[in-house]
Amino acid sequence: MYPFRTISIIPRLPESISRLRELAYNLWFSWNHSAIELFRSINPDLWEEVYHNPVQFLLRVKEEELKEAAENRQFIDHYREVINSFDRYMFGETWYDKHKPDGVNHVIAYFSAEFGVHESHPTYSGGLGLLAGDHCKAASDLGLPLVGVGLLYKHGYFTQRINREGQQEAYYPFQNFSEMPITPVLDSNGRDLVVDVKLPGRRVYARVWRMLVGRVSIYFLDADLTANRHEDRELTGQLYGGDRETRISQEILLGRIGIRALRAMNIHPTVWHINEGHAAFLLVERLRELIEDQGLSWGPALEAVRADTIFTTHTPVPAGHDVFTLEMVDRYYSHLYERMNITREQFLELGHDRARDGFNMTLLALKHTGFSNGVSRQHGEVSRALFHQLYEGVPEEEVPIGHVTNGVHTLTWLAPEMRNLFNNYLDQGWESNISDPGIWEQVDNIPDREIWEAHTKLKENMLHFARNRLKEQRMRNQETIDRVNEVETYLRPDVLTIGFARRFATYKRAGLLFRDKEQLDALVNDPKYPVQFIFAGKAHPADEAGRELIKLINDTAEEERFRGKIIFLENYDINVSRYLLQGVDVWLNTPRRPLEASGTSGMKAAVNGVLNCSVLDGWWPEAYNGKNGFAIGADWSFPDDEAQDRYDFNSLYAVFKQVIIPIYYNQAAKVPRKWICLIKESIKTIAPYFSTERMVKEYTEKYYLPAVKRNLIFTADRYRVSKELYELKQFLRDNWHHVKIINVETNGSKTMHLGEMLTVRVTIRLRPLSQHNVRVEIAYGEKCQGGLCRIRTVPLQIEDDFNGSNGDCVFTGSVILPQGTFGYTVRARPYSPYFAHDFELPLVCWAPSF
Repeated sequence: MYPFRTISIIPRLPESISRLRELAYNLWFSWNHSAIELFRSINPDLWEEVYHNPVQFLLRVKEEELKEAAENRQFIDHYREVINSFDRYMFGETWYDKHKPDGVNHVIAYFSAEFGVHESHPTYSGGLGLLAGDHCKAASDLGLPLVGVGLLYKHGYFTQRINREGQQEAYYPFQNFSEMPITPVLDSNGRDLVVDVKLPGRRVYARVWRMLVGRVSIYFLDADLTANRHEDRELTGQLYGGDRETRISQEILLGRIGIRALRAMNIHPTVWHINEGHAAFLLVERLRELIEDQGLSWGPALEAVRADTIFTTHTPVPAGHDVFTLEMVDRYYSHLYERMNITREQFLELGHDRARDGFNMTLLALKHTGFSNGVSRQHGEVSRALFHQLYEGVPEEEVPIGHVTNGVHTLTWLAPEMRNLFNNYLDQGWESNISDPGIWEQVDNIPDREIWEAHTKLKENMLHFARNRLKEQRMRNQETIDRVNEVETYLRPDVLTIGFARRFATYKRAGLLFRDKEQLDALVNDPKYPVQFIFAGKAHPADEAGRELIKLINDTAEEERFRGKIIFLENYDINVSRYLLQGVDVWLNTPRRPLEASGTSGMKAAVNGVLNCSVLDGWWPEAYNGKNGFAIGADWSFPDDEAQDRYDFNSLYAVFKQVIIPIYYNQAAKVPRKWICLIKESIKTIAPYFSTERMVKEYTEKYYLPAVKRNLIFTADRYRVSKELYELKQFLRDNWHHVKIINVETNGSKTMHLGEMLTVRVTIRLRPLSQHNVRVEIAYGEKCQGGLCRIRTVPLQIEDDFNGSNGDCVFTGSVILPQGTFGYTVRARPYSPYFAHDFELPLVCWAPSF
């Protein structure tokens, strides 16, 4: 490879429309239809050709076309309207302005391996990246001082092509960053900002790029520099590509260089959010900083880092949790041991997974962050069970992993036709109050026919898009002209259309529908009430089983009885997703419980008037109320996967035949009234809660604001609290074995009347511990298999302090239990006002039988 310089020759923008370039470099345009239409109106064909990339559009549009637009009165009026809207958005008062602590913008750093913001910037593979993109958009809407940090992949994830045999082929096109809505960050000398980190035997350098997402900036790291070895230039080549050496190097770049990039830009976050374990090495870099730059020792540094860091886990699937061998971690990090004045064992203990004999990135994050959460209520429960071994003696439900259920950025995914309906029938300003359920009650005011006409138009647009996509695939594969032309007869607009589009991971069970092709035949070829299916999605190139599922669907689609009634669309991305989830009638989701952490595509479908039909997994158990969609199967446990697949298959076909199909085809004057009742209920119940507006507000109130407060406390007075808390924890760990509940006296009998007071008197041995560092409490809850569930606690108060030579204390208290049957006991646990949660130190002493 020889060196060269890059120069872009661009058309001149007339002064009267000069801010088009500013719009092009801010992803705000992507959720503002009026801004999109502004670009499209200049040259509609070119807009589609550049795949809705405004930067590339302005590079390729003819200067004469720009002059013509600038002289068009209607265009100028449209331009001014968009610019005024943009300025109001960027400089107006926000929700966070009214909620920020002390009126100060404490920066929140959000680290993620992928960001799915727009199809013009393909640095995402699926739900994790799309969620990160929507998180940043909502943070911008709400005015949070958030910055994103990620990697800039030269080839993105991969481009999927389906060959003539129906097999997935992976291609890795070169992304020209100079034609994307990102700009290089410059240092104080006007040169590209470059940061570096030590890897075994060399240093690796990364250039920093910036993407504007409304008010939020996302910073991307790019290792494709001539200063790096060829292998290191490829570290930011592919998302989730390469071997384990590549993966650990990528994650070091993300976590460690990411922090160094922020420091180099004089950005000093108060709160740190690790979005999945890929970014957890930022903990190591922060520890190094605190030890080398602030002079802290290992223990207090751990406390300081834990104080203001949040970790979000996104999957219960083992493949989603990176585990590196201890030898590999040793090789990449041994140079830090002496610098940080620690032993090899201390470092490896950060993420040591004894069950898998490796260094687990999820454990690294869970053990050293003050706040952690799953991404749905059910995923929180699953995660607490999955990581219960870290909290021996603590009831599973009290394992300190919470949940913030995912949402979607409504305006990004909402079809213009639906947005127009909402503009006409919802209160003015609804776009700024999406999480207000009262706003969405007004959906009932929309006439049934108007909703159906909007849906019908979106469906026709989607079917037209799908046919064109399939024709392009066949032409590229050099199929016969007859094979290309027959696609025009595919997918009838009057037929119930079901969409299934997502990553083709095997647990998502894309093949469930195909267990019995005779039943499938009867379904799609019913002479009176037919059904048609559209599939899309990518399997990871190394996932043989996932690629076989894609082949199965394409082979089935080629059978004469299914031709034109089942299709698979290649290269699923944000643009394809938008068409499908806005235009199908039913959005199908069939994961194997409980492996779906959340899922968000169904939320996007719902706000567009598409009904969900899903297994009760991920987000759907929180959303489904029996009147806003359809449920497959039950929330039972099964002896094995085959039993669950068989049961869910039968349930799926029963729901199709007995519920969905009869309701859909029950139409009066071509309007299915009962179906529209379901649509309205779906929008009303799903749109407000399953939005990123609600989600980011919840993150802010539940985690970000408490983390800001903890940061200020733990860093004050040269990290005094960090040091004291570390010493306290060490003392408690060393001496907890002395704690013993000696005696429990209670007036409780087997039966008590409602309103009677249950009193408890406890004698507990604490010495050498202080009563101030122990919380003694009544714990009561419903009797469940293995103990108590839905546990509630009531603290007991000290009555007598250290009686006798053993240091026994007496605690007393009372509680009025609600009506029902309960179990109750007494326990003691460590306590400090500086703990982030009850079991930050997972030690507990339970009362013996009493």
